[in-house]
Amino acid sequence: MRYPPGTLDEIRARLPVSEVVGKRVRLQKAGREWKGLSPFNAEKTPSFFVNDQKGFYHDFSSGKHGDIFSFLMETEGVPFPEAVERLAAMAGVDLPKISPQAIEQEERSRSLVEVMAMAASFFQAELRGRAGTRARAYLDGRGLSPETRDAFGIGYAPADRFSLRDHLAGKGVTPEAMMEVGLLVQPEGTAVPFDRFRDRVMFPICDVRGRVIAFGGRALEKDVPAKYLNSPETTLFHKGRVLYNHHNARKAAHDKGSVIAVEGYVDVIAMSAVGFANTVAPLGTALTPDQLALLWRMADEPILCFDGDKAGRRAAYRALDVALPIVTPGKSLRIAFMPEGQDPDDLARAGGHGALARVIDAAQPLAEVLWAREVEAGPLDTPERRAALERRLRDLLSAIQDEDLRRHYRADMDARLRAMMPGSAPRGERRPWVERRGGGRFEPRRPTGIPEQLRASPLLARSALFSRAPSPSPRESLIVLGLAAHADLLADMAEALASMDLADADAGRVRQALVDAAAHGELPASGSVRELLEAWGLATPVARLEGAVRPGDRWCLDSAADPEEVKDSVRQAMILHRRALTLHNELGLAQTAFAQDDSEANLAWIRDLQAQISAIDGTEAERERPEAWGEVGSDGE
Repeated sequence: MRYPPGTLDEIRARLPVSEVVGKRVRLQKAGREWKGLSPFNAEKTPSFFVNDQKGFYHDFSSGKHGDIFSFLMETEGVPFPEAVERLAAMAGVDLPKISPQAIEQEERSRSLVEVMAMAASFFQAELRGRAGTRARAYLDGRGLSPETRDAFGIGYAPADRFSLRDHLAGKGVTPEAMMEVGLLVQPEGTAVPFDRFRDRVMFPICDVRGRVIAFGGRALEKDVPAKYLNSPETTLFHKGRVLYNHHNARKAAHDKGSVIAVEGYVDVIAMSAVGFANTVAPLGTALTPDQLALLWRMADEPILCFDGDKAGRRAAYRALDVALPIVTPGKSLRIAFMPEGQDPDDLARAGGHGALARVIDAAQPLAEVLWAREVEAGPLDTPERRAALERRLRDLLSAIQDEDLRRHYRADMDARLRAMMPGSAPRGERRPWVERRGGGRFEPRRPTGIPEQLRASPLLARSALFSRAPSPSPRESLIVLGLAAHADLLADMAEALASMDLADADAGRVRQALVDAAAHGELPASGSVRELLEAWGLATPVARLEGAVRPGDRWCLDSAADPEEVKDSVRQAMILHRRALTLHNELGLAQTAFAQDDSEANLAWIRDLQAQISAIDGTEAERERPEAWGEVGSDGE
């Protein structure tokens, strides 16, 4: 009896080999594998090994090797169809009825995979051709080299409504087949179907065997309804059961013993490019139980990495709720947060492997995230509110299905609750609740946990990079106004300007006006854009920024200055700005680490970062043109 390969793959994905084998063989963890006595030969020393990441077992005593289906057939003597049926029941997978129609559908699925492969080749060719010029510029701006594009099969869907349709039709593909795999769309009231993806950078989505089954498209225009657009659910593609880059990440995850899940395609690619090839991503949805099962096949404690803003925290908390009912002894999660205002792509480009490694190393256990979320839900300054916290935790922990694990979680949370209660701390220790003077009420101390790592220190909070300081950043002002003074440079550097993180609101407003003008072809061929900015009602923000530019940099604001010298100065300022932002973010992490562990190593980390920040400020002072100081002196500045 034949079963569709996709069904067998789904059963394998849902059932780790150790779970199936463990019902018959007593297994012990051995590094990244499991070991036990051979079920095929009598022995005293374990020679039977199971590898969940690779999906097989191997018995050195008998030479037998296979997957979960062959194990059931070998140990229980059942035929293949019965093994499939029993394992499908364990995995909760509904088996299709084997009929001529089912066999025909299997053959059709195989042909549809070929259609997707042809579409992927078309998009890649378009990216390399004339039509892909703007898409290549976008990818260059994101730091994605030609080698990286080829490795991930990145392509470009032309803006024409019928480019892909006509190309595939020329190869004998029917419109019905293109519709079935989501390449064409035909809204109600339209006469003919047209390409779903138009004027988008295309990211192929592959199954675990590396076959293209869907696409994600990133729009190049700013005003489109959907910045990112995925293929719809199809015969081949069920987005809740697929991880982007799964086929590439499996080997790296096995070699490193860990897997990282981030939020987007470009984040995966950027992290892979700086040494984290064990990175995957869900596909535009909250993490699902099926995707968690795939992650647990690659590592016992996957690291979920989220942006450090409120949206990132909400996504982390949703993942927590999905994971709690299905965590088991030895299978859990850790959660890491990016520095606020940055995603993995930003941090990879600004700080490289080291900056990302520090964030990943600081990942918090699931229990810590759960506690942080609940204590942040509201004030805890009365017995009633603390009792409500206790009840919420008890209700949440009841979702954990494994009895032993549920007991340990309850013990952990009970200990945290006891430490929170007034009067619970031994004499001499700092209590988490302190009595207010003259009030008789208790005020909660700020709870420790993940949110603390996202807060800037008092020193960092006063930085212009993280707060709305009374005066704009001289560096941001130079970058924005230097390009505003030279329209030809602005046209070349608009993409880099658009990608920058600017703290000052006025700098952001002026930057947006400049980028929009460049995108819509409203810039003059040369000269200053100052008059345009004033016509758009931005004279006051421009004057404010101009006052913040260092005296030695003001020559860059002269439209008659040498464009190449201005370009060098602005580019260096951009590099220093990104570097400073990364260092300040890292300083926040270092200060948090020191607050929790005042070791010499953490203190040295802080001092090193402060020295690097001072070096950046010194670099800016050294690069100011000497002749500019004479001009300043004549003006009395």
